[in-house]
Amino acid sequence: MSITAIAPADVLRQVRRIEVRTRRLVDSRFAGEYRSLFKGQGMEFAEVREYQPGDEVRAIDWNVSARMGRPFVKRYVEERELTVMLAIDLSGSSRFGTRARFKHDLAIEMAGVLSLAAVRNNDRVGLMLFSDRVEHALPARKGRKHALRLIRDLLTVTPAGRGTSMTAMVDRMMRLLPHRSVIFLASDFLADDLERPLARLAQRHDVIAVTLEDPAERELPDIGPARLEDPESGEIVEIDTSHPQVRRAFATRVAAEDESRRKLFGRLGLDEIVVHTEFGYVDALLAFFRARSRRPHGAVRTGPRGTLGDAALMEPGPAQARPARVR
Repeated sequence: MSITAIAPADVLRQVRRIEVRTRRLVDSRFAGEYRSLFKGQGMEFAEVREYQPGDEVRAIDWNVSARMGRPFVKRYVEERELTVMLAIDLSGSSRFGTRARFKHDLAIEMAGVLSLAAVRNNDRVGLMLFSDRVEHALPARKGRKHALRLIRDLLTVTPAGRGTSMTAMVDRMMRLLPHRSVIFLASDFLADDLERPLARLAQRHDVIAVTLEDPAERELPDIGPARLEDPESGEIVEIDTSHPQVRRAFATRVAAEDESRRKLFGRLGLDEIVVHTEFGYVDALLAFFRARSRRPHGAVRTGPRGTLGDAALMEPGPAQARPARVR
């Protein structure tokens, strides 16, 4: 990891610009949605006390009751604060885009909105930037000053790696977060071996996958013979983008990867927000807040207007395939 060579005054101007833009969104559209969705979800153990008429049977602590010879129940209180972690993929494929912004630029601005929404609600917010290694980690803290430092780090950290390692990120995250937290994981998820690390992360934390997409990755441009370079491995291939068989094969592969990712997130119980460089993140994030707050069951999948509609529920996988979620 290295720090981009930007003059301090330029960094401050960029941080200020992002703060002003995202603060308007937080004030006008996101703060209430964030609070109504996340507040009151966490429960913290308080004590064990003797059973009283009206207590729920499922709250009985059977071990203590057996020792004491009469029923006792566990009592929980609502957690007043949350820890929100923003995990941003800075691999080569995320630093790509054919519209107004790169994929990681969308993730940076979305992270700014979420960090300011968190500190506005007196929650802790932290940051982890990763590629094929952990590039930077900022422990979760409260306050506007900390949120602005987080935005500064998003702007100035230049990754040393080009590949993607979810395992490296999850290993560090599990050490950094001893208690259940909300994790927004922004990536294009174009990597192998996703299921094992994501399942491990989802067993302890509330993981929300933010899938970053660009049109050129989803539809092959019809430009004839072209030389393409893999942004992570550096491998170069030459193909005829106008050949019908090549175009069909590309479309089939994109559809298969979409289906595989959707089923994986469904099995793991991960919510997904699809963020597109052409449409931005605002509609997708608002749709997520609203869909999740009213969902009866299943995992929420939302995207920008024109791609997934307002919101959809992913079909959960078999019960035995879904890891336990700590609540």
